[in-house]
Amino acid sequence: MSKIEPSDSKQLPGSPLGAGGLVRVGIIGGAGYTGGELIRLLINHPNASIFFINSKSNAGKSVSIVHADLLGETDLVFTSDLSGDIDVLFLCVGHGDARKFLEENEIANHIKVIDLSHDFRLQAKANFKERAFVYGLPELNREEIRSAENIANPGCFATAIQLGLLPLAKAGLLNEIYTTGITGSTGAGQSPSSTSHFSWRANNIQAYKTLTHQHLGEIGQSVSQLQPNADVDLSFVPWRGDFTRGIFISSQVKCELSAEEISDLYKTFYEEHPFTIVSDESIFLKQVVNTNKAFIQLEKVGTKLVIHSIIDNLLKGASGQAIQNMNLMFGLKETAGLKLKANFF
Repeated sequence: MSKIEPSDSKQLPGSPLGAGGLVRVGIIGGAGYTGGELIRLLINHPNASIFFINSKSNAGKSVSIVHADLLGETDLVFTSDLSGDIDVLFLCVGHGDARKFLEENEIANHIKVIDLSHDFRLQAKANFKERAFVYGLPELNREEIRSAENIANPGCFATAIQLGLLPLAKAGLLNEIYTTGITGSTGAGQSPSSTSHFSWRANNIQAYKTLTHQHLGEIGQSVSQLQPNADVDLSFVPWRGDFTRGIFISSQVKCELSAEEISDLYKTFYEEHPFTIVSDESIFLKQVVNTNKAFIQLEKVGTKLVIHSIIDNLLKGASGQAIQNMNLMFGLKETAGLKLKANFF
C-alpha cells in the first residue's frame, strides 16, 4: 500500500492552501477525456496549480503529446509517482477503479478527494473507511459541498436530467416521468469501442441501456431528497448520437400549473445558481458545448409539460462540475476558471 503524505518542506497537514493562496492539485488518470478537460481548465484557473498528473501508461510523456489541444499551453509531464504536497486529489478513473485506488493508497487526511467515477454517488456506497462522500450537484447540495471533505461528482446524464426535474421535485409535483436523452461519443470514454468508432457513429443513432441506465439510482436519490415519501416512477431511454460532445434531454410529466407558474418556479429555483439558465426561447446543443452551463427550456401543452435540458457531458457533466465543486470546497468564487464561451460556430 502506498501512503500519500506531505513532505516536511512543502506542506503542513491541515494548511488550507499552498503558496500564493493556490489550491494544489493532483490528478489520477489524466490521459482520458475527463482528465484532459480537467487539465485544460486547471492550467488557466486563477486559484489553482497542478502539482502532478498520474498516468502509469504515459509516465514520462509530455501532457501535450497525449492531449494535443494543449500543445504550447503547458510543459507538464505525466508521472507514475504520487505526492502528498497537494490540497485536493481528482480521481479521473473508470467505474470501480476509484474505490480500488483508495484501497491501495492511503491518502493523508488533509487531502480532499473529488471522484469523477460512479463509485461513491449512491448513499449506500458513500462512506469509505473514514471518508464520507457528498453528492456533488451544486444546484442541490451547494451548502453541503462547501463543508465537504470528499465529493462524488454526478454522472453526465444524471446531471442533465436532474437539473430538469429538481424544481418540480421541490414543489412535490413529480409522479410519472418519461425521459429520453441523446449523448455524444465522448460520453463513452476515450478507449475505442465498436459504437464509438467514426464509421459506426457517422449518420447513425442507437438507443441503449433502455430503462436500465446506471444513472437512474442517483437521479432517484436526488428526487427523493427534495420530494421524500413520494412514489416517483422514472422511465429513461438514452441514445447514442452522431456528434462528439453534449447531452440533450427531454423529460415529460403531467402538471396542472400554468406555463407562467412553471416558468416562475424554475427561475426562482435557479436564480442564485450561476451555471443553470432557464430560457424562454428554444435551446440547442451548441449553446452549451465547451461551457459549464446547463440550459433549460419548458414547453406546456394542456396538462403535459416537457422539460428540455442541455449540457456539455465533459464539462457540466464531468470536469467542469468537478472544478465548480472544488471552488465551493475551498471558498473560492463558484465560477472561477469556468467562464467559458460556447463553441457556437
